[in-house]
Amino acid sequence: MTKPTIFVTRRLPAAAEEALAAHFDVTLNEDDRPLTKDELAEGFASHDVAAPTVSDVIDDEVVRAGGAGRCRMIANYGVGVNHIDLSAAASHGITVSNTPGVLTDATADLTLTLMLMLCRRAGEGERELRAGEWSGWRPTHLVGRQMTGKTLGIIGMGRIGRAVAHRAHFGFGMEIVFQNRSPVDDGAGVGGRQLASVAEVCAASDFVSLHCAATPETRHILGRDALAAMSPSAYVINTARGDVVDEDALVAALESGAIGGAGLDVFQGEPKVNPAIMA
Repeated sequence: MTKPTIFVTRRLPAAAEEALAAHFDVTLNEDDRPLTKDELAEGFASHDVAAPTVSDVIDDEVVRAGGAGRCRMIANYGVGVNHIDLSAAASHGITVSNTPGVLTDATADLTLTLMLMLCRRAGEGERELRAGEWSGWRPTHLVGRQMTGKTLGIIGMGRIGRAVAHRAHFGFGMEIVFQNRSPVDDGAGVGGRQLASVAEVCAASDFVSLHCAATPETRHILGRDALAAMSPSAYVINTARGDVVDEDALVAALESGAIGGAGLDVFQGEPKVNPAIMA
């Protein structure tokens, strides 16, 4: 019996590739490099299933090529689907799937990691040590801040937002405030206070962490006005999607000292990163 074909846009962990090979005739991106739009379109058109990642732009042109060819399913390797033209897929009868829940704990752990790195200036210390510039301990060197007991503001109280809230509240005694598009009746299980707007969350928080999906409605949800509401010592954490933060406004806030810092796992225009973010 002939196996259905699947086009995998990036190399996956060995176990995942082995599992696919048991059920599909697999075409891998052997060079593990970002594919061009033409390469994506060709792969979609010539396979029954396409398995892109969140870094692939699956726009109308790519979907149309798949619909005109063999593609009947887009199996996204990741939770977010903002990089896929869902309307185009529906119009061509192509099913789109994702992997909800698989990264909840990993993303929550990373969020707390970035918060701690900012408070304790861990990145600065590592860079200094590796550069051979550390001259020994002294009381005034790389003095950090305490995270315990501070207020964490969460934008988007879904699975990941809740996981972050639980870690922060029960692990570090943090007070939780949050903004969510729909009411959250139980205070997210941590006695959290739901506020009406992003700006209110920003004004009340020592940390503002984004955990909303990337949609047209959430694009730049953390923008100039929201950043202006934050205190000069407050931090921004983004492990959601780059588009939910206005990077130009964030750079301006960092350069002017309007906020204390930012811990970012995602960026607009990935894989390119605005050099000003790293200054």
